[in-house]
Amino acid sequence: MSKYMFLFRGGMDMKTASPEQMQANMMKWKNWMDLLTANGRMLAGEPLDGGGRVLTGRARKITDGPFAESKEVVGGYLIVDAKTIDEAAELSNSCPVFEHDGSVEVRAVREMSM
Repeated sequence: MSKYMFLFRGGMDMKTASPEQMQANMMKWKNWMDLLTANGRMLAGEPLDGGGRVLTGRARKITDGPFAESKEVVGGYLIVDAKTIDEAAELSNSCPVFEHDGSVEVRAVREMSM
């Protein structure tokens, strides 16, 4: 097995969703992640806060950010175990983010030997 990272972009607009819609959405995410965990696939994952800092260039200029369209901002991540990137992509297929036109970027985590 290898490690793969899911990067979530877009999804439900929490600024316009009702509390009931947010609760229902969170339950779908919980159920999906519980299933991945029960199948021994989910290794780690967390949502990300909307704000942050961006350091740029050799001078490491610090600015507030990220400032991309909300559908392009990474809102969270998971790390899963899968045999291939195709299998990892298949695991992401039932992610709740797709119900709100979001996306999942599936990336292999490169092993580092020291």
